[in-house]
This record gives sequence, structure tokens and C-alpha cells, in this order.
Amino acid sequence: MLSELGAMASLSNVYLSPKSQYPSSFSSAISPCKSVCLVSPKTASDFQLKGVSMNLDLFVIRGNHHGRAWKCGVQLVPIMAVQKSEPLKIMIAGAPASGKGTQCELITKKYGLVHIAAGDLLRAEVAQGTANGKKAKEYMEKGMLVPDEIVVTMVKERLLQQDAQEKGWLLDGYPRSLSQATALENLQIRPDLFILLDVPDEILVERVIGRRLDPVTGKIYHLKYSPPETQEIANRLTQRFDDTEEKVKLRLKTHHQNVEAVLSIYEEVIIKVKGDLPKETVFADIDAALSVVLESKAKPISAAMATSVTQ
Repeated sequence: MLSELGAMASLSNVYLSPKSQYPSSFSSAISPCKSVCLVSPKTASDFQLKGVSMNLDLFVIRGNHHGRAWKCGVQLVPIMAVQKSEPLKIMIAGAPASGKGTQCELITKKYGLVHIAAGDLLRAEVAQGTANGKKAKEYMEKGMLVPDEIVVTMVKERLLQQDAQEKGWLLDGYPRSLSQATALENLQIRPDLFILLDVPDEILVERVIGRRLDPVTGKIYHLKYSPPETQEIANRLTQRFDDTEEKVKLRLKTHHQNVEAVLSIYEEVIIKVKGDLPKETVFADIDAALSVVLESKAKPISAAMATSVTQ
């Protein structure tokens, strides 16, 4: 992690090294910290935010300090420490064919968040025969919708698992209704950012009705935007029964009704992103918003907690 920060820096007078190389008096003072960045005074402010985003624990500003110096010749002034930013908590919503799946992949790849989709979670718990899964299966076998309280419980328990707590989470396509959003609010589960992919209906309809599935490989194609590589593949492609114009318009109507209700809960943390642009452009907009959230979550320790370290 430290080497990554060093590689990204073009500034001078930057020293990155493990704590084991510091004088004993200094090492004992920073024992709670896992990594340290030494910077010159003129670059300290620039590196503070970079350090937070790289999960550095501590900054030591290099400079004069009453003439005292390390054996290696580096002089110290008071330590400026920064807390690690809290992990990101993100929700993302989008209509069918809005590109939500692609953006989820890009977000989790860059930020290392735990990707949680309620549908996948439900199917996994049913398959594993968990207590929640058994309850859900009873409703599913009767052709009934699984009650919100069961799904909300599954989501809550997944969000509380260690990986999601440490890495942060990306909740995909959930909540889908006002009742689900309210239930999460009651459990004090709230995102730092709610991302809504905004794509005009006419484009969504075109994307959906042009989709085709290769039953051999499971790959999804689009007759216009991502055609099959060979005629042999084209001949075996199939269309999902609900990927018709009539049915997708009904699904979009339901989606819009549900989203409007959900947005009333998250209006303070919503960002609408144009989803009809190239996927790289869409992600750049999302990435910029997430960077702002990370910076706002980084809280400098007060000056009173700063420490002076001398040889």
C-alpha cells in the first residue's frame, strides 16, 4: 500500500518506510499505527487526502525541531495523525438494462466493496437451507412473494458480517420499495451515497428487446450493440420470454413507481448519473462522487492529540 502511494507521487522529499526502521523512541510513540508516511512540510497538505484514501494511519511532517535529528539525518516536528476513513456504504439502483451490473463490477473492482444483491442473497440462503432460507422457501413454493421482513433480515445479517464491516458494502438493487427502505432505516442501515442510473425509457426498451442469450456459454449479446462473433453463435441465440417491448414497458412502469417512493427516503444522499453514456464515462462520474464521499469521511485528529517526538 505504501509503495503504491510512493509510485503515484511525483513530489520530492517523500519518505515511505516500515516502522521497524524508525528509532525506538519514535516507533513506540506510533505503535498503534500500521503504516506511516514521512513528508516535507510543503507537501503535507497534498498528501493528507491521498494518505487517507490509501488507508495510511499516520503522517509525520519533516522539518526543523530544535536542532534535534534522527541518526539518519531527518529532523522532526509534531506528528499530524489522521484517522482511517470509515468504509463506504453504497446503494445503487437502475431500471432493467440500465447497465447497473457493469457499474457494480467496476465499483467493487476499484474500491474493494462487498457486493450484495438481495436476489442472489435470497437464492443462496434457500440453497444453503438457513433458517431465513427455509422461511423464504415456504413462500416461494406457494408462488407467493417473500415477505419484506424476511429479506430485510437477510440483508441486515449480511451487512453485519465481518467482510462487509471492514471493506464496506455495495447494496445492489435494494431496497426496491418504500416499506423495504423504511425497514432499513429503522435498523439504522443507511448509505453514504445512493446512486441512481438514469436512462431514458426508449433506450432501455431498445437495449432489452435486442438482448439475446447463448444457451451454450451463457453469454449475453445484443443484436445492435454487442453482436455475436460468428453466424454459428447467432443461429443458436435465444430471447428471454419477458424481453419483449410490451413486458419491458410494464417492468419499467413498476420500477419508476418503486424508485420514486424509495428516493423520498434517500433524497439527501442521492446522485443521479446519466447511464446512456459509454460505461467508462458513467463510471468516471460515479468514481468522482465516491472520491468526494471518501474525503468527507476522513476525519483529522484534533491538534490536542498531536504528539511531538524527539530523539
